[in-house]
Amino acid sequence: MGGASSFYAMLAIAGFLTSIWLAGRVSRTIGISSIVLEVGLGLLLGPSVGKLIPYELSTCGYQQVTDCSTEKSQRKIADEDTEYCDLGAYLEKNKYVKDNKHWTTGFFGNVTSVKLGDHHYHLNGSHDHRRLAGGGNAGKTEYDTYGECLEEQCGYKLAIKCAETPDIFSLLGHTGVAMMIFESGMHFDFEQAKTVGPWACAVAVLGTFLPIIAGTGVAMAFGYPLFPDGLAVGVSLAPTSVGIALKLLHEAKALQTYFGQAVMTAAFVDDVLSLILFSVLFAMRGEMTFMTFLPLVLGCIFMVIAIVAAVVVWPPIIRWIFRMIPETKPNHKLTRHDEVWWLLMFAVFTAYAMITHLCGTHLWGCFIAGMSFSTFHHAHHVWVRQVKRITCWLLRIFFSCTLAWSIPVGDLFEWEAIWKGTLMGIGPCILTKVLCAPFMGSPRWVIGWAMVGRAEFAYFIAIMAKSLRMMEDKLFAILIWALIYATIFAPLIFRKVLRRYMAAQEAEAGGTDEKASVRTVVMQHRPTMSGHLPDLEQDEIDENAALETLRVSGMEGELEEMKKAVAEMKLQKETAEAELEKLKNQETLEFSQKGFQI
Repeated sequence: MGGASSFYAMLAIAGFLTSIWLAGRVSRTIGISSIVLEVGLGLLLGPSVGKLIPYELSTCGYQQVTDCSTEKSQRKIADEDTEYCDLGAYLEKNKYVKDNKHWTTGFFGNVTSVKLGDHHYHLNGSHDHRRLAGGGNAGKTEYDTYGECLEEQCGYKLAIKCAETPDIFSLLGHTGVAMMIFESGMHFDFEQAKTVGPWACAVAVLGTFLPIIAGTGVAMAFGYPLFPDGLAVGVSLAPTSVGIALKLLHEAKALQTYFGQAVMTAAFVDDVLSLILFSVLFAMRGEMTFMTFLPLVLGCIFMVIAIVAAVVVWPPIIRWIFRMIPETKPNHKLTRHDEVWWLLMFAVFTAYAMITHLCGTHLWGCFIAGMSFSTFHHAHHVWVRQVKRITCWLLRIFFSCTLAWSIPVGDLFEWEAIWKGTLMGIGPCILTKVLCAPFMGSPRWVIGWAMVGRAEFAYFIAIMAKSLRMMEDKLFAILIWALIYATIFAPLIFRKVLRRYMAAQEAEAGGTDEKASVRTVVMQHRPTMSGHLPDLEQDEIDENAALETLRVSGMEGELEEMKKAVAEMKLQKETAEAELEKLKNQETLEFSQKGFQI
């Protein structure tokens, strides 16, 4: 027939992506976040249920060839000696086998001694196994038996490998998150931060730590340990979605208001704190020493230097670069200076991400790199024009593949996960954010609901924690339910609260000006693409075009009125001439009759 071909795989991928695109269109029509339908379709069509995408493309390569329940995979971990499981420590503490069973029932069976690395171990207890040095988990006996340690550490090593080299869809999703966080950083406004800095920082601190404390506490109440499960849940609940708040405030033309500035500054500071805590959480996986936190300290120092450079160093350097490089394509769609902008952004994006990857997480650097260009709106305009659709598709893949395929379907739809997720969603996920701005006066509820939104970053932390075995599948399912509640309800309620507050402010001020009304009309009718943030420069262009159209329409209307007036005057003139002609004819006739009579 057709022979060996990848056509069916291509067809399956095309069908999957088309379905995800349609889900976004449907969600826009019914007015809810596209995340919900994208995750739902990803679950339905993914490897756990529908299996539309071939297993080889939807699963980490290491996972395809590794089964940690087999002796072969466990033996590979044993051969690493103390890197993962210290056989000598388990023998010394009589934990090689469980419940004082005979040593021949252990992992190596009826073998009196084994050689692992440079060490010889006697399994029958005839020798002392104490050593002066070792690597990795030397001296640790965290599991009940040596065999259990091998299986669990095999799973941990597999998780690390799959986190470093995931399947292609998950990798694309991670790329989308990095690009989105870079774009978020480009919207940071240093002038706003000066205006509302202290109070916004207070909101951010409460908005970050209240969910962590409450989420950790609820997880412990559900029977999970403080670390790593409880803290992993708390940190996952901490980030605020900058994108949701920015889009809705921009739509309502409230970005330049005091509370709008407070919301955006608080959301940005919240994300910076969450990035730091994200790094701290994953640094605490192993044994904690000074070297554990040294990269984080260096990362904080780099962050401070980079933020100062974003205000003091980068602006003059960028202006100097554009003075030195002539604009040779001024009338092109992509000018020479736009190409330079793109090269600069990509270089800083990559360099900063690499630096902070060594300090904890690349996402930290992505955000700081975006901040480096936040003083130039044109930079974001260039970025959006080049990668807008790419970012949108990568984020769709993140939610429908990276997130959806990591969810344990069986655990997700258990009644226990649903009701526990509801409690965690209402309390630690939503209420802690709503109540984070009690000192902000009348807009406190607007600010609070603006902080509730969750998107890619919160889900990303949850996924990474699960992939690195820092939280159980059942707890992960509970956490997903909690985040979904915030994802669904936050935009809907925030939009309603914001409109009510703006209407009250406008009524108090006595109405709005014509330009604000025109801008609102533009934003209501201009199609938006989920997955990228507002392009302020393009919006200004569209607003000016709308105003120009309005002026031209007004002039055209005046011209039509003048034409109608001229037409009426012509008609009146013709009528008058006809009346005059009629009078002349009548006078001539009367004169003729009089002359005839004479």
